[in-house]
Amino acid sequence: MRYAIFSDIHSNIRAFTAVLQVYKNKKIDKYYCLGDIVGYGVNPKQCIKLIKDNNIFSIAGNHDWAVSGRLSMEYFQDYARVAVIWTQKNISEEEKKFLDSLDILRREESFVLAHGTLYRPEEFHYMFDLYAVKKTFALMKCNLCFVGHTHCAEVFMEYNGKISYSVEPIIGIETDKKYIVNVGSVGQPRDSDPRASFCIYDTVKKEIEFCRVDYDWKTTSQEIINAGLPAFLANRLIEGK
Repeated sequence: MRYAIFSDIHSNIRAFTAVLQVYKNKKIDKYYCLGDIVGYGVNPKQCIKLIKDNNIFSIAGNHDWAVSGRLSMEYFQDYARVAVIWTQKNISEEEKKFLDSLDILRREESFVLAHGTLYRPEEFHYMFDLYAVKKTFALMKCNLCFVGHTHCAEVFMEYNGKISYSVEPIIGIETDKKYIVNVGSVGQPRDSDPRASFCIYDTVKKEIEFCRVDYDWKTTSQEIINAGLPAFLANRLIEGK
């Protein structure tokens, strides 16, 4: 099986379309989104439609639940809160119900999916430190966990109680090790590379491939400004931060 696994589209239709185009040439068997379909960008309706039209299974991100009203606005910084409110005003009640219906976790036979961490996933913790990494490793019942939320593509590995780290483009999977794979962000990367980030998990080759693709982030950035959203959200697309 070849799984397309990606996260944090954030209403960026150009980035999402570019990613799906790459996947179409990669012989993908199944698609998974790790949440935050909406938020920050100006094309929430189009991104939700692409998720539905392509039968992509998605779990919930914090922005998805906030837009649906399921998560308190107190969770967000000012600029993110503005984007949530803007999104609420620019999607339908049916689309809000769809976002509200998204589950917080997905467990498959060989891997588990979460937006932030396995520890209290409904609180959307960030995996920014070793404490959060260890907490998720301790809760893993299989050896693979895919996450997003930080918008940075990276892999944490555990073997015999020791944790290592990698940003290599291809990671081989060994059965005696555990892996936390952050797939990065489709619509708003924050690892100093503005290209959309996503990955492929190949169960036959037993490897994970990280991919990047260009899109027109300059036009996307200008549309954010034109919509009256904070300029900070537009500028970070160009900077990849």
